Amino acid sequence: MNVHRLSLIAVTALLAACAGQAPKSAPQAGTPVPAQSAPAPAPAPVADAAPASTETAPATPTAPSPTDAAASNAAGSTGAAPTQAEDDFAALYGGPAPTAQDSASTGGDAAASSTYDPWERYNRAMHRFNMAIDRGVARPLATAYVTVTPQPVRLGVSNFFENLRSPVTMVNQVLQGHPVHALQTLGRFVLNSTLGIGGLLDPASAAKIPRRSEDFGQTLGVWGWTNSRYVELPLFGPRTVRDTFGLAGDAPLSPLRQVEEDTVRLGLQGLQLVNTRAQLLAVDALRDQAVDEYALTRDAWLQRRNYQIQRDRRGDRGQRDDERDTTVPVDAMPMPDFGN
Repeated sequence: MNVHRLSLIAVTALLAACAGQAPKSAPQAGTPVPAQSAPAPAPAPVADAAPASTETAPATPTAPSPTDAAASNAAGSTGAAPTQAEDDFAALYGGPAPTAQDSASTGGDAAASSTYDPWERYNRAMHRFNMAIDRGVARPLATAYVTVTPQPVRLGVSNFFENLRSPVTMVNQVLQGHPVHALQTLGRFVLNSTLGIGGLLDPASAAKIPRRSEDFGQTLGVWGWTNSRYVELPLFGPRTVRDTFGLAGDAPLSPLRQVEEDTVRLGLQGLQLVNTRAQLLAVDALRDQAVDEYALTRDAWLQRRNYQIQRDRRGDRGQRDDERDTTVPVDAMPMPDFGN
């Protein structure tokens, strides 16, 4: 029993470590969003509370010029230097920020791309709490993990946990009305679970089967809940009210939560959290040097989230998420059975 309690405390600390970090998943640089000549009408947006016009802060400025020369040529850019917002977004996510032109082409609402943060005072306090745990516990653990673990082993660990997310992604693709995407995700899961030795290897990518990541928060956005206020959760980090409800919808689909042995489940959850935090070490310098680290994380996270929902509402069949999702996973919260 004591071993289980100590394991729970350790894994919970690691979960908080990842919480203040923004997801790194992003569209690849230089991948243009296909133009839509006649976008299908989208469901009416659902707001959490009062109209956004009275509470919404100005949107983070973006510009259509990509963040590197190759992307600029592919997008037909004029060669203008990227803005600070674009530089920050590219450093956090590895790709160009969604532009106002992209948003207009999707038929999305202007409010959906804004920073809707009426709970900023609470959010900043929670962000300080999450970052204190991150800097005191998780970052040192992630640094030690990278130091002692060879890169091929870390890649295998990432592949394994990515493969475990496939059922969540597949169900949400069906709910969003994308059966072709769901079949591709099922194909990835079967191929990687068999030929990939339980997901440690990734033969599905070699077979050019797209990797995508979907969750119930995105599904709620596709169904019409587009304008949702930002909230930073303890341990889980950046979310919106919509995505908080989405966590409850995804949790029952997680294979990791079905592991009955506490020691095994807590060990896997701890490894998952350390591995997730290790993938974010590359952006630590940017975050530490930011004038307002909270605003940088919030605005970049909301831009990326709105991009994902707009893409799903368009039903872009050519778009794929080649970058791994580095948000705190839905199955990361340790829940041992203390009755055994």
